[in-house]
Amino acid sequence: MTLRSPLLRLAAAGLLAGPILSGCVVGPTYKGPPTAAPIEARSPAFHRAGDLLNGTPDGRWWTALGDAELDRLIDAALAGSPDLVEARARIFQSRAGLKRARADRLPTTGTAAAYLRSKGLTSFFGGGQATAAGSAPTIEIYTADFDATWEIDLFGGKARAIEGAKAQADATEAALDGAKVSLEAEVAQAYVSLRQLQQRLDLSRRDAEIETQMLEMTRLRRAGGAASDLDVEQLNTQLQSTEASLTPLSAQIAEQLDRLAILTGREPGALDGELSTAAAVPAPPAAVSVGDPAALLRRRPDVRQAERRLAQSNAAIGQHTADLFPKVTLLGTVGYTAPGLSHLFDSANASYTVAPLLQWTPFDFGRIRAQIAQARGAYDESLADYRKTVLGALQDAETALVRYGRQRDSVVSQLRVQASANHASALQAIRQKGGTATTLEVLDTERQRVQAEMGVLDAKAQLTDDYIALQKSLGLGWDGA
Repeated sequence: MTLRSPLLRLAAAGLLAGPILSGCVVGPTYKGPPTAAPIEARSPAFHRAGDLLNGTPDGRWWTALGDAELDRLIDAALAGSPDLVEARARIFQSRAGLKRARADRLPTTGTAAAYLRSKGLTSFFGGGQATAAGSAPTIEIYTADFDATWEIDLFGGKARAIEGAKAQADATEAALDGAKVSLEAEVAQAYVSLRQLQQRLDLSRRDAEIETQMLEMTRLRRAGGAASDLDVEQLNTQLQSTEASLTPLSAQIAEQLDRLAILTGREPGALDGELSTAAAVPAPPAAVSVGDPAALLRRRPDVRQAERRLAQSNAAIGQHTADLFPKVTLLGTVGYTAPGLSHLFDSANASYTVAPLLQWTPFDFGRIRAQIAQARGAYDESLADYRKTVLGALQDAETALVRYGRQRDSVVSQLRVQASANHASALQAIRQKGGTATTLEVLDTERQRVQAEMGVLDAKAQLTDDYIALQKSLGLGWDGA
């Protein structure tokens, strides 16, 4: 095939020169992150896992709590949270930056066209004669120009820029995954806190009712000479303290309702009708799988984000190193000029120019080497941040495992207290029927039973909260959402 068109010859020259002149990539080649925790990364289980299972944990961990309302809230948050919208916008920007970095390796092209109509310029254009009346002829000129500029990536500076932009895009995606993990945990914790506060408010009201009855009976006993003013004042102080705690509890409930509304992308008060009725605190499952440390490091979004930042810093070193070497740019122009539009693109009316341009700044090495040194410093900083992130992730998981395991023991202890209080209440009721226990003693035993129930409530809520923190520390939720 014969390339008769100058434009085709210019394009073919550029396509042939690309593979020949592009191929050397300077700077350090990224070989992956270092092993920041070699001992634990090879361990088959966490040190603090205890009797927790070593199986693969579930990405949608909150479904194991068995609360349909919580499931709906988390799904709503994943669909409407402003934080996730913001994180997705950052991904869009980083992907656009990657597309631009890739486009920088391609030629920059331009085109221009002009039409000239003139009268009286015959001598300038070398043709045309005056008419019999002495007037100058009308001249028409049509032109079309195509130009292209292509900087050949001789030493891989643009390739390193693409590498860095790709790493940055991956880091923003990891940031979105991290935002999902945090959002799911925050919604679950707010929901558990709401249910705990609602249950505690009901128990506090029950406690206030018992204390009111005890106060009335003590006043009657004082009137009969069987109780003192001190006994009355002590019970009155206790009752006032219990009633004073009701107002802050109501305020905290409203706060959690608004918090959940905002987390799900709705206005404050939007969930009042849906969640105002008290419900039980969801309990974690009996069996919990936590996996192993190596899987944790592969899964945690913050570790992945830190690793991608490290890769981006490594690419920046090569990008600045390429500035030490010459740059070659191919310049090409094809133009057409004709007196008529119908013959504008005839080969006889064409002219073209192809010129390589060599650029090099050998006397500017001080600035470039300073930029390279700065990039290496940024890489060292990213490396330290990656190691810190890995160690922090492992510490986070181990701490969460310890807290969850210890809190299970605390729940067992509180259940023993509750069982003892229930037994005492039953015995006191028997004594009352037998005439050996007063109503005041029965009420006091009942109050102690309510207090024990509050202790169990708080312990169970804390256990569920620790379960949520454990799932967050494992980096779960972004892949199952």
